[in-house]
Amino acid sequence: MLVIDLGNGVKTNSQLTLPAIGQGPFPGVLLIPGSGANDKNETLGFVHKNGPKPPTPFWQIAQYLSERGFAVLRYDKRGAGANFTIDQNVWGNATINDLIQDSKKALNVLIQQPEVDPKKISIIGHSEGTIIAPRVAIDNSTKVKNIILMGTVAQNVRDLVYYQAVSVPSGYATQALDKNHTGLISIQQIAKDPFRNSLVLRSLLPSSILHTFLRTNDTKVIANFLLNKFATNTVEAGYISINKQLKPLLMKSYDNLSSFNLSKCNNIEECPVGYRSLFSLIPTLSIIGNVSKSIGILMLNGENDSLTPVQQAFLLQQRLTEVNHPDHTLITYPNLGHQFYPSSQWSTGIGPFEEYVLADIYSWLEAHFGLSHSYVTTPST
Repeated sequence: MLVIDLGNGVKTNSQLTLPAIGQGPFPGVLLIPGSGANDKNETLGFVHKNGPKPPTPFWQIAQYLSERGFAVLRYDKRGAGANFTIDQNVWGNATINDLIQDSKKALNVLIQQPEVDPKKISIIGHSEGTIIAPRVAIDNSTKVKNIILMGTVAQNVRDLVYYQAVSVPSGYATQALDKNHTGLISIQQIAKDPFRNSLVLRSLLPSSILHTFLRTNDTKVIANFLLNKFATNTVEAGYISINKQLKPLLMKSYDNLSSFNLSKCNNIEECPVGYRSLFSLIPTLSIIGNVSKSIGILMLNGENDSLTPVQQAFLLQQRLTEVNHPDHTLITYPNLGHQFYPSSQWSTGIGPFEEYVLADIYSWLEAHFGLSHSYVTTPST
């Protein structure tokens, strides 16, 4: 465990995973997590005492690459820790610029490790990390040799969040839930499978109810809340009207993301200060052409990604072609979603990254560094 000093009294934990065999120094990889209060493993859900362990995609990448000769550094985001423990002051005030600076500090910590070859450094960013990684690479063009963008963000974040928060959930409600085209969705139906229907539920439930469900796994908590909330539905009891009730709530929750001022915030997804800073950021599409031509760029996107749709990756690919960047590759994966796990077009399947995606990352890095490790063994962490 390494502690990274982020400045102004803020520190965070990080972990360096090293190959168990082989002589260093090893090529280094920095992992930059996606949006929300992510820990260093990018853990997808609460850890229950006796329940199944949630997927940990960054732990997975670290293991996979360290078994194949890489030193991998991953870190908790500022104000965040294991099992969504949050320092409300630090997390509530975190801007995208803070997160970019944090990544630069983590990069320097990685480079300083004696086991790491400072001339062979790559960055992997996932989701929000794809906004940060190119900016870190632009400002550190002599230190960074490659960037890998997984689940890419190209355009204005405000438009992307509108797509995520309003367009996709209302499309899902209309096309997937309202099978009889009545304009209504059943409360019991959506409460029965909260993870599948999280697109719609996010705007219908307060975070306190979501937290209770995540800790207890009791779907009745959700059903009872919704039945009470929509008890006055005059159209049909036990149902929610898509146009009259759901869509206005989707719009309201979208507007609320950045409008109210919370400097103390325990939202595990993102806080208003963070959203506001993201909304005013120059789109990555406008700056990707500034990545040095000496830096290799690999982009990976699931074709069923409902959070960062594959068109975002096509836009970056097109821009890099226009500026004649000599080394950029895009791989898209049929049937995979934002977590590189089988998904429908509407919802993000939650599970471990598919191993063939990790294999693509490794072989691309191997080709760029001329590595050849035929061994696979347990890494030391």
